[in-house]
Amino acid sequence: MSAAVGGTLLMVGLAGQADSAPSAVAASARCPWVGTGAPVADRVSQLLGAMSQDQKLSMVAGTGSNTYAGVVRAIPELCVPELDLEDGPSGVGQQLTGVTQLPSAVSAAATWDTAAAKEYGAVVGAEQAGKGSEVDLGPTVNLVRDPRFGRAFETMGEDPHLAGAMGTSVIQGVQGQGVMAQLKHLAVYNQETYRNSPSDAVSIDERTLQELYLPAFETAVRKGAPSSVMCSYSTVNGDYACQNKNLLSTVLRDQFDFTGFVTADWGATHAAAGSANAGMDMEMGSRNYFGDQLETALADGSVKQSTLNTMVGRILTEMFTFGLFDKAPSGSTGTHVSTADHVATGTEVAQKGTVLLKNSGALPLSATKGSSVAVLGSWQNSGGGSASVHADSVVSPQQGIAARTGSGVNVQYAQGSTAKSTLAGIPAGALKPASGSGNGLTGQFYNNTDLSGSPVLTKNTTGLDYNWNGSSPGQGVNSSNWSAKWTGTLKAPATGVYTFATTSDDGSRLILNGKKLVDQWGDQAEQTRSASVSLTAGQSVPIEVDYYNKSQDSRLSLSWTPADYTDSAITEAVSLARKSSVAVVFAKTDTSEGSDLKDIELPGDQNQLIAQVAAANPHTVVVLNTGSAVTMPWLDKVSAVLEGWYSGQSEGTAIASLLFGDVNPSGKLPVSFPKSLNDVPANTAAQWPGQKDQVHYSEGLAMGYRWYESKGVEPLFPFGYGLSYTTFGYGGLGISGPDAHGDSTVKATITNTGSRAGAEVAQLYVTSPAAGEPGKQLKGFQRVDLKPGESKQVAFPVSMRDLSHWDTQAHAWAADKGNYGISVGGSSAGSKLDGTLKVASTSTGNSVTVSNPAGMSSLAGNSATLAMHASDSASGQKLTYSASALPAGLSIDSGTGVISGKATSAGTNTVTVTATDGTGAKGSTTFVWSVVKPGRSGPVTSGLSSSLCLDDRAADTADSNPVQTYACNGSQAQQWTVGSDDTLRVLGKCLDVKAAGTADKTPVGIYGCNGSGAQVWKPQSNGALLNQGSGKCLDIPAASTEGGAQVQIYACNGTNAQKWNLP
Repeated sequence: MSAAVGGTLLMVGLAGQADSAPSAVAASARCPWVGTGAPVADRVSQLLGAMSQDQKLSMVAGTGSNTYAGVVRAIPELCVPELDLEDGPSGVGQQLTGVTQLPSAVSAAATWDTAAAKEYGAVVGAEQAGKGSEVDLGPTVNLVRDPRFGRAFETMGEDPHLAGAMGTSVIQGVQGQGVMAQLKHLAVYNQETYRNSPSDAVSIDERTLQELYLPAFETAVRKGAPSSVMCSYSTVNGDYACQNKNLLSTVLRDQFDFTGFVTADWGATHAAAGSANAGMDMEMGSRNYFGDQLETALADGSVKQSTLNTMVGRILTEMFTFGLFDKAPSGSTGTHVSTADHVATGTEVAQKGTVLLKNSGALPLSATKGSSVAVLGSWQNSGGGSASVHADSVVSPQQGIAARTGSGVNVQYAQGSTAKSTLAGIPAGALKPASGSGNGLTGQFYNNTDLSGSPVLTKNTTGLDYNWNGSSPGQGVNSSNWSAKWTGTLKAPATGVYTFATTSDDGSRLILNGKKLVDQWGDQAEQTRSASVSLTAGQSVPIEVDYYNKSQDSRLSLSWTPADYTDSAITEAVSLARKSSVAVVFAKTDTSEGSDLKDIELPGDQNQLIAQVAAANPHTVVVLNTGSAVTMPWLDKVSAVLEGWYSGQSEGTAIASLLFGDVNPSGKLPVSFPKSLNDVPANTAAQWPGQKDQVHYSEGLAMGYRWYESKGVEPLFPFGYGLSYTTFGYGGLGISGPDAHGDSTVKATITNTGSRAGAEVAQLYVTSPAAGEPGKQLKGFQRVDLKPGESKQVAFPVSMRDLSHWDTQAHAWAADKGNYGISVGGSSAGSKLDGTLKVASTSTGNSVTVSNPAGMSSLAGNSATLAMHASDSASGQKLTYSASALPAGLSIDSGTGVISGKATSAGTNTVTVTATDGTGAKGSTTFVWSVVKPGRSGPVTSGLSSSLCLDDRAADTADSNPVQTYACNGSQAQQWTVGSDDTLRVLGKCLDVKAAGTADKTPVGIYGCNGSGAQVWKPQSNGALLNQGSGKCLDIPAASTEGGAQVQIYACNGTNAQKWNLP
């Protein structure tokens, strides 16, 4: 079905109305599309008609900056504002300060709480707005196909239903703050190895694509109405995702009814005409393709002018919908945006998302006076890459536990393990180079990443411990895309078992005596891997170390533990554990965008630490900070295990509240935990990371928990699993339907059968009779909070779509007649109630379609009217309309579908309009409606003369350019916008006191907006503008009425030289 753009704005804030609100950013003959309150489609059309081809081209490509991940520059002459895009899915990125480091997205997914996910998104959106960003690059709804995925921590798990529901809520939260959400990454982006290269070529069948890897995007698009979608680095069935017409047009726009714009991931554009014609609207990271190459394609006709207009129109539609042309600008990268409420939200998400995996009665702990707690190990509060968020302050586990227990409990810390190699470097005397004399190894360097051809440099080295920091390792060697091998022999000083470790960014291998001992050959952030081998004293064995660097950071070290080595750090931790009442061991994995894990073991000597501590203290609790599943060889030796993911800056507070029972654990796993890497679905090299430039998704639909059930493989912990300090009972299963429209309902009663208040997540799984379906599939979930003894009924709606599979012959969804298995329980493997839904007919009755208006914007206090349009396949059926989440002051006429009224306050709403016919058939559509509190823009005139205006000298936008008074002339250099944060902005810059000075006569110019007091000008009752940073007033030197005098700050004195008339 093609996306129908419908909805007609009949009247919005017409000029001359008695009830008109204060004027928006002023409309003018030059920019009549600004501040008019006209229909969005009309404003877009009007602006497009005024744009030159060069101006249009400037809208479809952007580059990064020091402050934002991506920037589409303003077009001041057309009043088009700058569009700033910022990471990311878990909060404000780019290592900007003054923000809240929230838990990772997988932690939010583990709450299985859509309300919590919406609050999570609201914090992200509010802080992005405060930092001046208009587009948040998130959420990520790619599925965790394999636990080695380096970006698993920023996803919503392995299941499309869960990811779609949670992603939708995050989008609604972000966009509710007036910030656009960018859903990512479409599609089939499930590994970092080979990313954005020809080797990352996914081969996937149509049914698996439609049933597993696309539904989360469809749910988020249809129910969340994101402004934009990011296309991925992947190649999907032969075409790069960002020039894949099937994905971007057939699926995203025609099948999903998406009306926003599509942005390429940074560097994911590979062709101008191919991407433009496929449906991509914006290149990011460079202008390599949507610059000169797109201009050439327009000239030779390979891209039509109408295609460019469509691309620009989609971007402008969202900018108008979100009020960017009308509302007063606010926010800057220097603004402190974290609040106590935001931190509290992060803490709550961390608490709800932490999963209790094992509890042999050890938890909750008691803060008994005189008891002691040993806090051991290493912890991690954030993943790496674009989803990384800076933390101004962090509550460590030791701090959180100590604060919770108080002075009566002795809380001590010993690291025990760093989760990385702490091994010693191999002495040069134990190594002999392959060529030449002396000690060490012979290194050969190549200007490629596969050690091929002839080396460009050969030199000996005494050891391997290098950090090249992205520079060349030697004369004639590239600074990126190079490799090296070091060869020689190693002689062990004593007989025994030695542990060797390589730490590298990117890939490395250690080959000892002809055996590949350590293999982490792949693009990756810094990782450490180790292995042990027996060596005999005095015997020389050949050794080879291979390394390559693709780009950016470059690091390699080789270390070992001799046979007689004793790890003093672990010994210290074990000693502390032995004399403590309880030992709490923290263990982590470091995961990041840009690299995948080579295995699913805890890195370094963390398993050894846990095993030795558990042997020393029977009351050992393990807290995991990981991005996905890890193996647990010590599981039967410890008393309790909690999976805390990356819990953000409140890690210590959250985990302490759970350990001591102030909060009852309620998290559920959004991913399956296998017993070993051999058990994962993608368990061959062809599947992961791929072979011969192909990544084969040959497991098909049997991914995640579907794999474990269909293959009869028992996981360590199943998807959806999570314990509590109380217990729950299930009963009262009721199954009704399907009705004439294919809708069914499953009901169940959940009872808290324990003695503590707690929350359970009831999960509905459906088993299809259709051939080829892999057993049960999640189709609903509901979190219920219950007091001891309390019961509540949950109801799961089940549509015919929920019962459908993808028909590859018809290329459409289809349901089969027959018996569908119904299971309700607390995990994918923990069914408590089972039943059957009998489907005798797959007919869904009449079809109702509601056209999507592609967004709406109106001014607070002004009248607005939007006529919705719907169609019914049954002739003569009268439609009844309803709407949810309309802005306050608006209502919908149930008979006509016309939305009208006066929105009373500014805000951004995700509105759903539903049309129902006489038989009960329904159709709906979801879109964004922004209500804008108008900003003010125009000349700032002096109290000395109304013909004397504040002026950006020579319309120069360079930082520190002088601001002067000059004869009013209507130029852009005199068009000042009064920000809601009391800034004065011109040409994208803010009025600023030079060097934040405070002395009289300090000059005033323009500077990049940064949230400092030097840029805040408080209007006074006498017309003066008081600078917040200096406490001085904006002043014209010597009260000059001659043009060209640079303004300054001066002690406030009430003279006309300090009086200003704002627009």
